[in-house]
Amino acid sequence: MYEFWIFITASLIATSCALVGSLLILRRMSMLGDAISHSVLLGIVLVFILFGQTNVIWLLSGAVLVGLLTAWLSEWIHQKAAVPADASLGLVFTWLFALAIILIAVYADHVHLDHDHVLFGEMAFIPFNTLHAFDINWGPKAFWLSLGVLLINLVVIGFAFERFKLSSFHPLLATTLGISAAFWHYMLMSLVSITAVASFDAVGSILVVALLVIPASTAYLFANSLAKMLLYSVLFAQAAVLIGLGLAAWIDSALSASMGVAAGLLLLISLLIKRLQQARHTAHIASKL
Repeated sequence: MYEFWIFITASLIATSCALVGSLLILRRMSMLGDAISHSVLLGIVLVFILFGQTNVIWLLSGAVLVGLLTAWLSEWIHQKAAVPADASLGLVFTWLFALAIILIAVYADHVHLDHDHVLFGEMAFIPFNTLHAFDINWGPKAFWLSLGVLLINLVVIGFAFERFKLSSFHPLLATTLGISAAFWHYMLMSLVSITAVASFDAVGSILVVALLVIPASTAYLFANSLAKMLLYSVLFAQAAVLIGLGLAAWIDSALSASMGVAAGLLLLISLLIKRLQQARHTAHIASKL
């Protein structure tokens, strides 16, 4: 059961990251996912300092607000100060993340808000932090939190699939049809924020960023529709989890790092396969000329 809880929790987190990451990739906003996954730490810290709360609902609320602040502030600086979009994003998220680290050191150094743990995570501890209710051990808290976040992502993306698709591929057409592209943009930012903070304690922000970007980028090489891209990204994310677990057991390395490496290897292999397919296609066309 020890390995099972680690695997199933990592699978749930990978699925959530793959779903929202696909939408970020299509909108060319993958680095915004990186920014939000770091800056939401400030929301967690402020909730603890201001309200003394470590309840997951409070933490998620603080993370969502700071995630939305990151997206809005970077866009505001880009428009008002004529700063390039990537530069304004880098400015905002690094400043907010640095501020969070300082606040942890000054006001929360005596509690479990360790910045190393947030960055790197420790998946080996997942089975030990369990949920007890009605005199029953329901399993790891990380499992139930990851499951809840995945259900939220599935419900929102499933309900608004056409809106997300239209606002991702044709934002001007979406606006013409009365669909608020800005609303669905910030809805996506909310999903990214929730997914990131729910995954912090289990896998750390570095693996969250990897799972947001790499499986979706790999799926982008083969998919020709949004539905297929969502499906392929989830499959690649699950493959990264399985290969990462095997790699970690083989070389006795950190689980999160092994999964990130596995995701990168899958992307490299996919690039080679895609390149070979293109070369064969070109050779086939040339043979007919």
